[in-house]
Amino acid sequence: MLVKTKAIVLSSLKYQEKSLIVKCLTQSDGLKSYFVLNAFSAKKASQKIAYFQPLSILEIEASHKNKGTLEHFKEIKLAHAYQSISTNIVKSTIILFLSEIIHHSIREEEKNENLFLFLESALLWFDAHDDVANFHLILMLEMSKFLGFYPDITAIEFNFFDIKEGIFTNLTGTNCWNEHETAMFKKLLYLKFDSDQKIFAGTERQILLKMLLSYYTTHLDGFKKPKSLDVLKEVFA
Repeated sequence: MLVKTKAIVLSSLKYQEKSLIVKCLTQSDGLKSYFVLNAFSAKKASQKIAYFQPLSILEIEASHKNKGTLEHFKEIKLAHAYQSISTNIVKSTIILFLSEIIHHSIREEEKNENLFLFLESALLWFDAHDDVANFHLILMLEMSKFLGFYPDITAIEFNFFDIKEGIFTNLTGTNCWNEHETAMFKKLLYLKFDSDQKIFAGTERQILLKMLLSYYTTHLDGFKKPKSLDVLKEVFA
């Protein structure tokens, strides 16, 4: 079946010398993996390697056989050409980190258009703005809405957060963050992408990131620690 859709690149893996296997989140069909023959060849102008950078947003025409095998692109072009991400070391590091987070978080192959539209909108905002220190934290928290484990804020006035149950509680336990951690988490829950970026110190962002990774690990079977985590820590050190 020939499909025209937008797609966000989650990962690309070199195959042999000149080809790629590219995993995308598509607007039309959810997760799809594509085989790109001779991706590194200058003759393939329509399949430039630059298209397959982490979290690039593409417009594609592809043949979807839907048989659990690798699919194939027919046509590819950039849906949005990022203006700042590729030239800003902080942004490119955040993008690399988030591409791993998203790649390891989305397991279902079914269509999830709301998640796609959220990510597309968030990435365009990120590219267009300079104050982005909290972006990765907010995106991870907001993405949990679409993955099914966003925190229950019914009792947000309580002093501890149980990461296993996803609720605020007045009783501390082995699965609970302490009062200071919970207080920081509450601040994060109310933030938007364009909120004051100075609400957290660098050390607090490090703590919150560790907390969010623990929260993801608790709720997603087989969730892997991103390889780019140490690089991200260096950028925000």
